[in-house]
Amino acid sequence: MTSFDLIVIGAGPGGYEAAALGSARGERVLLIERDHLGGTCLNHGCIPTKTLCRTAQVALDVAEASRFGIGAAQGAGSATAVDMPTVMARKNAVVEQLREAVASVVSGCTLLKGEARFTAPRVVEVDGESYTAPRIIVATGSQSASLPVEGAHLAITSTELLNISELPESLAVIGGGVIGMEFASIFSALGTRVSVIEYCKEILPAFDKDVAKIVRTAMKKRGVEFHTSTPVTGIRTTPSGLLRVEFEEKGRPAFVEAQTVLMAVGRRPVVPEGLAEAGAVIGKRGIEVDGDFQTAIPGVYAIGDCNGLCQLAHAASAQAAHVMGHPIDLATIPAAVFTIPECAMVGLTETAATASGIPHRTARSSFRSNGKALAMAETDGTIKSVIATAPPASPAPPASPSPPASPSPPASPAPPSEEKLLGLQIVGPHAADLIMAPTLLITAGLPLSALLRTIHPHPTLSEALLPALR
Repeated sequence: MTSFDLIVIGAGPGGYEAAALGSARGERVLLIERDHLGGTCLNHGCIPTKTLCRTAQVALDVAEASRFGIGAAQGAGSATAVDMPTVMARKNAVVEQLREAVASVVSGCTLLKGEARFTAPRVVEVDGESYTAPRIIVATGSQSASLPVEGAHLAITSTELLNISELPESLAVIGGGVIGMEFASIFSALGTRVSVIEYCKEILPAFDKDVAKIVRTAMKKRGVEFHTSTPVTGIRTTPSGLLRVEFEEKGRPAFVEAQTVLMAVGRRPVVPEGLAEAGAVIGKRGIEVDGDFQTAIPGVYAIGDCNGLCQLAHAASAQAAHVMGHPIDLATIPAAVFTIPECAMVGLTETAATASGIPHRTARSSFRSNGKALAMAETDGTIKSVIATAPPASPAPPASPSPPASPSPPASPAPPSEEKLLGLQIVGPHAADLIMAPTLLITAGLPLSALLRTIHPHPTLSEALLPALR
């Protein structure tokens, strides 16, 4: 049996971050990965999809070039031609370049390719060889989930869709969450006829409904067909060779037919074999952990998608930093969806603030009045803020033998200059970049005035934040 100071299982954003941090401080680190360095995010998720998002945006720009006095368009929202082998070759080149970057980051670690299984609380086995360490970090990520309906095997996953060689004429997307909406946006921009079937009343359930509706409306204008509040009942092959997705809509049977069906109903955690037998608890969401991401096995941690707490690559990296002893605020995690237009969010939605009974108000601004957005011809979208209208209650004083003081009067609402941001949602150009300033406000506990009194360059998209905070 070979001993290390640290064993990391999984070389995705959380795993390679933890391994690199351990190696940097002189630890002997074993990094085990069954596939490619970078995990799902780099190889089958974040990076390849964002590369295709850029292709989709270029396609729309070409189709609408005449608006800018360039050439002649073939019709709004449609590209003149799409060379899928070239599109995929560029995507693969981007992925390969970043794999090399990850390899450089973990160059101080011992890399082992294979499937790890636990044979004891702090012992793992790969290809018949055993390895042990006082600390083991499980960062095995997640895999695509599927609906338990007849014909589910006829649908493909996002991994398979990222490796197609021909552009489908039609695509049915089951699931209107982040993955489903990004692919619907990409393929509709490339000229595919797209239908989205979503179980909930609105797409992107994590956002407020009024915000998600803006994304849906913008994509509907580009020809995407939406069916919401529609539970899927099955998938069948038609005599013509198309796939028929059957569902219930307004209490009646309905269906859409498409050449390709994407199953995008979320992801489920990947749990190493033998982990439960070694003493870890596996719950409905994933591997159960405490506040420091330690499992029920002392010295064994689970970070990223496999613990089911937050299935975002940057959340996995942040959890890795925490486990490795680096201070990081895990309470405020921004999220972005790379549709066209983009959307992003941080903190509480209006729905969540209302449900929690937190006194608040909302404010909005539109990109239609922003000079940079007008110049870019990208004015679809809004910024919606959720602002606390009263300071949080002061913590109770420690117990004291002296008589209690007279009760304090109830807290009055904070003046506007001292109001705090609870959450913010953006739909519009470069939303994923704009969300960083609101994230800093919330993380640092700064009042709105900290951003309002800061001079913003003109003309920029960041100026659109200001009216939504006043």
